[in-house]
Amino acid sequence: MSLLPATPAEAGAKPGEWTGTWATAQHASYDPGISEVTVRIPVRVSAGGSSVRIRLTNAFATEPVTIGHATVGRGDGGSGVAEPSELRFGGEDEVTIAAGEQAVSDAVRISVPARSDLVVSLYFPGRLTHISQHWMGLQTVYWTPDGGGDHASDADGDAFTRTDSTFPFLTGVDVRGGDTAGAVVALGDSITDGASSTANSNRRWPDYLAGRLSACSSTAGVLNEGISGNRITAGTDGNPSALDRLERDVLSQPGARTVVLFEGVNDLSWGGATGDQVIDGMKEIVRRAHARGLRVIGATVVPYRGWGDWWTEAKEADRQKVNTFVRDGGVFDDYADFDKAVRDPDDPTRYAAAFDSGDHLHPNDTGMKAFADAVDLTTLGAGRDCPTARVRLTPYRPTLQAGGHGTQITSTVTNTGPRAVTQVSTRLDLPDGWSLEPAGSALTQSLAPGDSATVTWTVTPTADAAWGTHQIGVRTSFLQDGRTRHDSDSVDATVAPTPSEVRAPYLTTTTEEAQYAQNGDQFAIWAGGQDLSGWKDEKAAVYLADAAPPSGTVSARVVGQTGSGPSAKAGIAVANDLTAPEAGGYAVLTMSAQYGLEFLTDSDGNGKLDTWAGGGSSYHPAWLKLVRDGPVYTAYASPDGTAWQQVATATVPSASGTGDAGMVASAVNLNYPGQITTALFDSFSTHE
Repeated sequence: MSLLPATPAEAGAKPGEWTGTWATAQHASYDPGISEVTVRIPVRVSAGGSSVRIRLTNAFATEPVTIGHATVGRGDGGSGVAEPSELRFGGEDEVTIAAGEQAVSDAVRISVPARSDLVVSLYFPGRLTHISQHWMGLQTVYWTPDGGGDHASDADGDAFTRTDSTFPFLTGVDVRGGDTAGAVVALGDSITDGASSTANSNRRWPDYLAGRLSACSSTAGVLNEGISGNRITAGTDGNPSALDRLERDVLSQPGARTVVLFEGVNDLSWGGATGDQVIDGMKEIVRRAHARGLRVIGATVVPYRGWGDWWTEAKEADRQKVNTFVRDGGVFDDYADFDKAVRDPDDPTRYAAAFDSGDHLHPNDTGMKAFADAVDLTTLGAGRDCPTARVRLTPYRPTLQAGGHGTQITSTVTNTGPRAVTQVSTRLDLPDGWSLEPAGSALTQSLAPGDSATVTWTVTPTADAAWGTHQIGVRTSFLQDGRTRHDSDSVDATVAPTPSEVRAPYLTTTTEEAQYAQNGDQFAIWAGGQDLSGWKDEKAAVYLADAAPPSGTVSARVVGQTGSGPSAKAGIAVANDLTAPEAGGYAVLTMSAQYGLEFLTDSDGNGKLDTWAGGGSSYHPAWLKLVRDGPVYTAYASPDGTAWQQVATATVPSASGTGDAGMVASAVNLNYPGQITTALFDSFSTHE
C-alpha cells in the first residue's frame, strides 16, 4: 500500500511530477448496510496528461476499508468505460486504508485529454461497513446491487443497477506528462460545490473556469474543494472549517499554485460571525498559503437578501466590510469580484434575476458562468498565454416556438486584454435545419481593450424541432498578438410546443377544458383540474384504446412539468375505459411537481382513486412504468431508464380484460385557482 502524505504543495507542475486534475472534499461517512459491491464514479477532469493516478481517503471513519480491485478508464457514456485499466497500490491489487488515512494508486499510462471524462471503479469485498463521502456530487454515481460482486473491469455498465449522487472514497485524480502549469484550488462552500447548477452537466463555476483555462497555451488543473455549509470561522464534526481543512484540501494538493478563496456568506448569514471575524480568518488562510508558496485570490461575498430570513441591515454592513477588505485590504494577491458579477444593479443586496437559481443565494448555471468570467486568468499564476477576447450569448435561456416566428439572440465579444485584437469573426452553431439571420456584420476589424462588439441574430427552429432543450453555441475567432485564437459560449434554448392535433390512433379525453399537442413521439398536455383522486377526478389524457393487455407493461417518460402548484401531477394511467373510470381497473402512476412519486389506484371499482403509495423527491425527466398481472399492478420509476425503483404493488379487483392506457396530467389546482400545468412526454409504449 502507498500512503499519500500531507506534503507541501509543489510549485507548479515540473516534468515527471503530478498535477491535480480533479478533486473533491470528503467530509462525512455513513453505514450503507451492503456487501460485495462495486461502485463506478464518473469524473470530468480539467487538465490532461499521459499518465493518471487516483487518491482515496478514509478520513471520516473509525474503521479501515478494503478496496479489493480498482480500475480507471475513459468514460463511454453513463456507466460504460472504454478499456478500463487496472489500478495497483504499491504493486498490489488490493489496498486497505486505515481510519483517518489516505492512499494513492500507482501510475497508469492513459492518454487523458483536458476536459474529458474518466471513470473510476472500486470493488469492496465482504461487508462494506461505511462510506466516506462527499455528499453533493451533482453527478450520477453507479453501484451494483447488494451482493453484486466485482465488476470493476467490466467495459459495459449492465451490472450497475443502482445510482446515487455522492462521491465515495475518491478524493482526487492526478495527471502528469501534459502541458499543465500547476493547479488552481477553489476553496468554498455550497456555491463552489455547485448547488443549484444542472446535475450531470459540469456547470459549477470551477468547471467553467477549467473550460476557460483549457484554451490557454499551457493549461492548469482546477480542483473543486467546495463543501455545502462550509464556513471560515467554525465547523462541525462532518464539516470542518476552511481553516481546519486547509492543509488537507488545499496545501497538500499536487501541483497547487493558487487558491481562490470564496467563503464567508455562511459565516455572516446564519453562522453568527462578525465581519471582523471573517476577515481575521481570511488573513490566516492567506498567511498559511503564502508560507507554502501559493498565491491567494480572494472572491467577494455574494448578496443574499431574500434567502430565508437570514439577511439584516447589520449583516449587510458586515458583508460590505468584508468585501472592502477583499478588494482593498492589500492582503490577497488579487481578487475576483463575484459580488459585482451577479448583483442586481438596482438593489445590490440581491442577486440579479438572470443569475438567481430562485433561492436568492445559489446561482443558476448562468450565474456560475458569471463567476468564472469574473476571474482574471492572468492573476492565477497558472495557465499561460490565454485568449483575451470572450464571447457570450444572451438571453441566457431563450424560448423558441417550433415552426413559429424567429427569436432574437445576441452575441457579444469583449476584449478583456491589455492590447487590441483584430479580425474578430463570430458565428452561431445551431441544430441541423435551423435558420438564422444576422442583423449587421459578424466581422469586426479591431476591438480595443475593454471594447465590445455585438451581433443580433434571428433564430428559427424547424417546424418539426423536438420540444425541449437544444444547445445554441457561438464561436469567435480573432487575432491576438498575430496569432489566431478562439473563444466559445452556449445557452440552453427551449423549444416550446403549441396546441395542435393529436393524431390517430391516439385519442384525448378530459373532464375539464384542456389542450394537447403531438410532435412525432412527443406529446404535450395543458391541464387544469382541482384533483386527480378522491372527491374529484379532473385530468386530461392522451391515450390508446384497448392497449393495456391483461398481463403486460405500460411505460412513458415525463420529460418535464411546469406552470402550476406543488401537487400538480403528470404520468401514466390505465383503466378498463379511461373515458369512464367507474368501469373499473383504474390505476395511475405520476410524478408530482414537488412531492415525488404518487401511485394511486381504485380499490373498490367506483371510479375514484382511493389508495396511495409513493413520496420522495421529485425529478424530471422521470421514467414511469406500470406492470400489470391481471388485477395486480406494480409501479416502477427511474431517473435514467435503467435503474428502476419499485414504488409499490396494489390489487385492483375490478381490472378485467384489455384496457385503455395513456398519459395524464392534472393541475390539482384546488388551492391554486385557475392555474394549469403543462406536461411533456415522450417514449410512451405498451407491450405484453
